[in-house]
Parts: sequence; structure tokens; C-alpha cells
Amino acid sequence: FFFAILTAAVPLSLMIDGQAEHFKGRTISNVTDLSVEEQLYLYAKTKILKDAMRKQRTDQIDQFRIKCSDMNVYLLFMGESSRTKNSFLNAAKFHRVTVNDFDVAGSSFNKKESITDTVRMLAGYTTKQSVFIIRSPQEGTCAWLRTTLHDFAQKIGIPMPALINAGDGQHSHPTHEYFDQFSFLEQCKWNREHIHIALVGDLFHGRLAHSKADGLKIFRNVKVDLVAPPELQMPSHVVQQMKRQGFQVRVFMSLKEYMESDAKAWVWYFTTLHVERFGDKLKERQGAVKDAVTFRKEWTPRLPPGAKFYHRFPFHSDEKRNTVPPSLGDTPLNGWDAQALNAYHVRTMLLAMVGGQVGGDFTPFVEVVPVLAPVAKLPNPLGSPVQPQCSAGKQGIKPVEAGLVIDHIGVGQSVRDIWETISKVRKLIGLNVISSHGVYESTSREPGSYKGIISLPNHPDLSHTELRRLAAIAPECTLNIVEDNMVIVKYRLHMPPKIYNFKDIGCKNEVCISNPKHFENVNPCFVRVDDENNTFACVYCERVFRYQDIWHS
Repeated sequence: FFFAILTAAVPLSLMIDGQAEHFKGRTISNVTDLSVEEQLYLYAKTKILKDAMRKQRTDQIDQFRIKCSDMNVYLLFMGESSRTKNSFLNAAKFHRVTVNDFDVAGSSFNKKESITDTVRMLAGYTTKQSVFIIRSPQEGTCAWLRTTLHDFAQKIGIPMPALINAGDGQHSHPTHEYFDQFSFLEQCKWNREHIHIALVGDLFHGRLAHSKADGLKIFRNVKVDLVAPPELQMPSHVVQQMKRQGFQVRVFMSLKEYMESDAKAWVWYFTTLHVERFGDKLKERQGAVKDAVTFRKEWTPRLPPGAKFYHRFPFHSDEKRNTVPPSLGDTPLNGWDAQALNAYHVRTMLLAMVGGQVGGDFTPFVEVVPVLAPVAKLPNPLGSPVQPQCSAGKQGIKPVEAGLVIDHIGVGQSVRDIWETISKVRKLIGLNVISSHGVYESTSREPGSYKGIISLPNHPDLSHTELRRLAAIAPECTLNIVEDNMVIVKYRLHMPPKIYNFKDIGCKNEVCISNPKHFENVNPCFVRVDDENNTFACVYCERVFRYQDIWHS
């Protein structure tokens, strides 16, 4: 697939607006918003464009230009930026569209206008395609705008605006990852069979280090060496993600230790030391921490042939952050200059894709994925008793002749937690009816294990929506439907893949766009990411939480 694109001719008929709808109006909030195949397509087209620019082939270059003055490209940068903003600015100018460098300082943001209202207003200024390039301190901004703008665009009859995340807090910077991977491909001479990369520096705080878990999936075999002192090592969930994807991962506590090892990487990626995020104890060890990740020129002969170094800011004005000797800038190890220039080419092509100029020759791979049912229906033999079995001396719930019995609520949890779950079930399902409930010893578990029960005489069956909500609130409970003193159907409710539309849930990340303090009226939503540990990730900022922590106290 990849080499076919690199060698294929690109007919103009496949490039013009109206025939390249696959990418038009797409949102790029995270690296994975483009599949691996789509990323390879981006890199292949970028290579063609870059080669054409180098050889000054005007006719081939023009095939990639949008050339539509009615298309608006907005740069909304609510945080400091120089390289990212200017590369996007020049990429937009390449396309000869209308470029709007939105003045955040003099805008209604200072009057506490929400970014949601601002983007809606600007999107309505044209009936043509619009593109928003957004840098925001609120994490998950583009993911939220994708949701809210979809219905808005349909309502007023405009194309869905394209959204590109130019960095949102510590969350994600997908286009940076894209041109990093493009640079690696160039170094590997477009061979995706294998890559060996060393990630060096502040791996704990660096979003560009974390995103390598997604970006490196374009290579078939990946070996990653993590080089950082313990306080700055890669977060465990990122390491586990790499291993689940088949990456070979090695961990080293310093460059000195790494340089004494065998089989050193030929791709080196240095991350900035985020000194401002160091705690007091770490700041006291700042000198030792920097020394652990600083490369020494005398180590150069030990590097494998063709090795290159990549770094976002190799020579920072703050000497405390520099980990690459300036003298290496004039050696073949310097990969950061080409890396910086590749940002312009990759972003130029990405704008061509989301603007609808490029993509007509992309054929997506279609995979049939089975739908995960959040509720499993388990038939129960007729004649099963409705009344719960309670140990001697325990008061049971009155038997139900007809209606519903919700059993096994919070089984195995503490009595206090079970009572809290019962309260949530009644409140969030709206069970304000004649009923009874209680906490009882569970005979199906070891002694001292308890469960909650709610008895609802003459209550109608729950709707599918109510079943999903019940599964989210009290996973692994059972719902018994009773007629004539007999259980006719029993449901075992499992943890759903997504939890949303609850007033009692919320992301505890204060810089998440869904946090109420930002007044964006975002509906919280969480997706299950780990079945074994019952952890859920916010769909906007992607922070991972335990199931119990997504609920308000």
C-alpha cells in the first residue's frame, strides 16, 4: 500500500474539490484520528509534494493547492507559539485561501465568551469549507468542538468545519507527531519494516514522548529504549500500551548506563526538560537529573552508523534545559533541522486533505468489527425463586408477585458503598415508586460478602436506555422480571463500553474542556479502556480514571 502510493502517478482528476471527500472536514484532535493507513497516505503525499518543491515542478505543486478564496482558515492560538503557528500560517498561505489570524488578545474571550460560541460564529461566515487550527490550554477542545459543530453545521446548512489540534495543554499535539514520523521514515529510507528509537529526557511530562506509542505504529517492528531517571520515566500506562502493541521496550536510568549497553538505537529523540513542572524535591536534584539525560560528545564514536538526533528545542536559551552539545549541530547527527522543516510540508499536505483537495485516490481498508453489547440477556429457568436468600436472622425483602427485582447490587463491596450504589440506582433511574430495598449477606460468595437488592412490585419493564444506565451504575447486578410469582427472564448487566448522559459524572481533570469551570456546557463522556481494572478514559482529554472516580461524590 505505502510503496504503491509513493510510485503512483497523481492524476489531477483525483485531486480536485468534490472528488476528495474522504478527509474533507475531518477533525484531527489526536494522532489516532488518522488511522495507520491514513497516516501513511499523508506521508506518501507529503513526500511527493516535498520532492516537487525541491525540483521546482510548478505543475505538480499546483495539484495540491486548494486555491479557493472563499475557504476560511482560522488560526486560534490561545497559548504562546512561534514555530507551530508560523508553519501553519505559511502552510495556509500556500493554498491561496483566506487566512484569518484570530486576535485572541482583543477578542471576546476576554469577556469570557466560550470557544464553542466563537467557533460557531466564525464557521457561519462562509458557506464553503472552513478550517480551524486551534491551540488551547483546555485539553480535548477539538474533540468537543467536533461533537457540537456536527449538529450546528447540519442545522444551518454549511459543510462540517475541519478542526486541527495545534496543541491542547499537556494532552496532545498530533501534527507534531506526524512530522516526527515523516522524519523517521526519511531517515529509514522509507523502509517501515523496523525502527529502533531511544526516547531521552523528560518522558513523564512530555506529550511528544507519550504520543510515540501511537505514532510508531506505522512501523511493523518497533524497539524502544526509554532513557530517564526514575522521577522522569515514561508513565506506566504508556509503557503498557507500547507492550500491548508488540513494541520491545527497554528501560535505562541514565545515558551513561545506556551507552554501556549493546545495540544502541539509530533514531534518538530528546524531549525538553519541563523544569517548571518539577516538584520541589526534584528541583533540588535538577543538576543530577539533567546530567542523567545529557549526551556527551565523547560518546559519538559509540553510536551506530547513520544515527540521527531529533529535538524540538536542541539549544534552549535556558542552559538548564539543554541536553545536546551545540557542537553536534554541524555534524551528521543533526536531524532536528530537517525535522523542523518537515513540519511545514506535512501541515501543508494535511490542510490539502481536510480542505478536500487531496484524498480522491485513497481507498480505506474496511474491517467488520462486532458490536459490543453492554447488556447480556441470560435466560433463567422458570420457577426460580424471586425472594432473595438471606442468612438466618436477616430480614428479607417482601416477595414480589409481579414486577422487578434488582439483585446483586455492588456484590462484594463494603456495606456503605452498596448503600451508596442503591441510592444512585434509585435516583438516576427515577425509581420514586412504592418499593423496598436493603443490604444483605450474599450466599453466593464467601461469608461476610454483601449485596444490595431493590424490589419493585408491579413495576413495568425497564427500557433499553434504562437498562444501559443501570448497567453503568451497578455493573454485574441482575434484573429479574417477575410474573405470577415466577422469574420469567433474568438479565445480567455488564459494565458498558461507554458512560454518558449522567448528571452525576464528570472529568476531574481541571484543564479538561468538559470541566464545568470552563463554562463550555460539555456533556461528560467516558469510554472503557481496561476491562480487568474497570478504568475509563474521558473522551476529550483522555485522562484515565477508576470507575468509581468518574462519579461525583
